[in-house]
Formats: sequence, C-alpha cells, structure tokens
Amino acid sequence: MEKLMELTDQKKLSLVKEKLGEAMDYNTYSEELTRLASEGLSSSPEQTEANTQFTKLNNARMNRWDKKLIIPDEVADKFRNFTGKQTWLVITESWCGDAAHAIPVLNKLAELSEGIDLKLIYRDTHPDLMDEFLTNGTRSIPKLVALDVNSDEIVWEWGSRPSEVTKMVENFKAEHGKLTPEFKQDLQVWYNKDKGQGIMSDIARLL
Repeated sequence: MEKLMELTDQKKLSLVKEKLGEAMDYNTYSEELTRLASEGLSSSPEQTEANTQFTKLNNARMNRWDKKLIIPDEVADKFRNFTGKQTWLVITESWCGDAAHAIPVLNKLAELSEGIDLKLIYRDTHPDLMDEFLTNGTRSIPKLVALDVNSDEIVWEWGSRPSEVTKMVENFKAEHGKLTPEFKQDLQVWYNKDKGQGIMSDIARLL
C-alpha cells in the first residue's frame, strides 16, 4: 500500500511539473479573462451562453477584488517572512464563481513573498491534471496545488472553497440534496461580506 501511494504521489508530481510549462501567470490570466468577456466567450472548449455570461460577471468581480482586497497585518507578515520556495498551480475556468473570488486573493498573497510563484491553468483542457486532484470525487475548482521547489514534492492542496463555505455547502446538501439557485446566491453574498478573509486564513494555516 505504501509503495502504491509513493507511485501515486510521483505521478501527481510529474504531471504538475509537466503542466507548469503550459500554465499562465496572474497578469496573463487576468488579461485573458478580459478578452474573453469582451468577445462574449469563455475558457471552456464548448461555449455556452451561461458560461459566457458568468465569464463577464467574474471578470468584473476579479477587477473589483484586485482593487479592494485588504490583507490583515498578521497574515501579510507571515507571507513576507516566508523563507521557503513554492509554486502554486491553480486549476480554474473563467466561468467559475468561486474562482473569481479566490484567485485575486491567492495572487495578493503570492505577491507578498518572493518565494511563491502563482500559475494558473484551465481545467477543461487539462482533464488529466484535474482528475489527479479531485475533491470528494468531483472536478471542483478552483483547486490549488502547492509544489515545494526545494524538496521537489507536493506539500498541500486547497480548494475549492474556503473551509467555512465548505461546511455551509455540506450542511445544505445533507438537508436538501443539492444546491439551489437561491443558496448559490447566498454564497455570493457571503463572499462579498467576507472580503477574502476566510481564504486568507485557510492559506496562511497551510503555508
């Protein structure tokens, strides 16, 4: 069993390192979203009206968070004082509402440390990567995979939602079976009120 786990971990590591060559930095990703939104497109291979509309909405959300996010001093200090070297690979899509709230936060945190390099890659054009990092058996995004450059290993994962939201979703599904449009709207309200603090806390603990 231990040997099998080692082989699985090695497969994941090799795939992450391979995909980093095709991944984007945050500025490129942000510019790509702006272009897709302006052209009425999304990042998915199969274009749908819903995904193009969500892409437009998410582009506006990301621009807003880029300007308004405030990182508490204690969190900022932890990232400024980080002496390791990590590459963060985030699996995402332009239409994903959770990603629009999370990725600007991840970028702000990464910018605080010289030792953290943030990269982004699309889920639907890299299903082989996504399938190695499922959440409860699903292709949930955004998914952050942290690669320690010095030890050459995957040291932690995060996603697809802040821990508090994950509990909210699990409780709602347990009671109602599935997420309703009304509940999804409530999640957006939560993100707006939380202002990225839940994500910052999660990532600071993992670092």
